[in-house]
Amino acid sequence: MSNQKKIFYFLFFLISFQLFSQTPSIKTNIRVALWSQIDAYPELEYKEETTYSYQINELKELAPFIFSGMIYGWKFIYTPSDKQRKVDEYFELIPIQEINEITNPITYKEPWIQDNKLYSWCECSRTKDQYQNYLLWSSIQNPVINGIGKGDIKKGFLGIKEATINSVKNAIREHYRKLIKNKPKEIQGSVLIREIPTIGIDAGQYIINLDFFLEYGKIREYTQY
Repeated sequence: MSNQKKIFYFLFFLISFQLFSQTPSIKTNIRVALWSQIDAYPELEYKEETTYSYQINELKELAPFIFSGMIYGWKFIYTPSDKQRKVDEYFELIPIQEINEITNPITYKEPWIQDNKLYSWCECSRTKDQYQNYLLWSSIQNPVINGIGKGDIKKGFLGIKEATINSVKNAIREHYRKLIKNKPKEIQGSVLIREIPTIGIDAGQYIINLDFFLEYGKIREYTQY
């Protein structure tokens, strides 16, 4: 092999190693860029505008919520609407477990302001048991589903939470529509956030796009019409 080829392969290996070593893995170390809108609430008067205390507190609510969905996941209970039976749609999202600062400390790094938003890199690592749990979730038995949800931007963090709940509900509804011919009385199961969430704003609403692993649970059918 010529010296020129050796240099080429060495440079290729070095660049590839650097690229892969800098790419965070959500399987072990989760790194997400989250943000809070700076002037989303013009009716509020900030006493400490230069410190962005409101946005910082909002990020400290949002990060644990997202990481809980990525590390432990959520249980859900869904009742489809049924006009013939006069049944309203019902959906409930229940944390399987909340993360805590002892087991999963969250670090906030490299804050910056862009497009009138306060951004921060939020980082959290899975424990060995949590990593094994992720591998179980990602097995071929659990299908991958996707949902997009909306929430009122005026609600702040609660608006993002609302968008997340709607994202899960929409993903569940569309998935089971393809599997079940007749509307069931109730569907139960669990989901785990699979990828880094995408959060945006459109027409005064938060828009969140989420991919999930779905773990099937119980399906209760109507016994009679």
